[in-house]
Amino acid sequence: MPTYLSKEKFEELKKKLQYLKTVKREEIAEKISEAKDYGDVSENAEFTAAKEEYASNEKEILELEDLIRNAIIIEEGKGPKNKKVVSIGDTLELKIKGQIYTYTIVGSEDIDLANNKISNESPIGKALLGKKVGDEVIVPLPENGQIKVKILKIK
Repeated sequence: MPTYLSKEKFEELKKKLQYLKTVKREEIAEKISEAKDYGDVSENAEFTAAKEEYASNEKEILELEDLIRNAIIIEEGKGPKNKKVVSIGDTLELKIKGQIYTYTIVGSEDIDLANNKISNESPIGKALLGKKVGDEVIVPLPENGQIKVKILKIK
């Protein structure tokens, strides 16, 4: 399944993966080695904890590798200027309840509500994708109800 990522987030995840595969693996290997020195591993809490940390690290490595392998890099504002429909990476000017808001639709790993970056998987993101300037969409709200959103501009 593809995951939409900004170039910055993609690079951040690659760095994290490299850290987990090198530095973190080495740290855990040292913990396991030290724990083995304490004697019988069947009753050794340090050994058990180190093995659990190893398993957790390996799981995170696999998840990151999958995420990176399936990533689709999006760059904000790089699409055609005369764009007809909303897609991931677009910044939109929206009218909601008489107020004007500006939001950028990003992949789920790049959500930043403080900077008005909303996920393509959120109710509003899903509702806006594929729509055009002038369209009004009804967005279902998580806690019952709905809200009407009008697309004023695709930037």
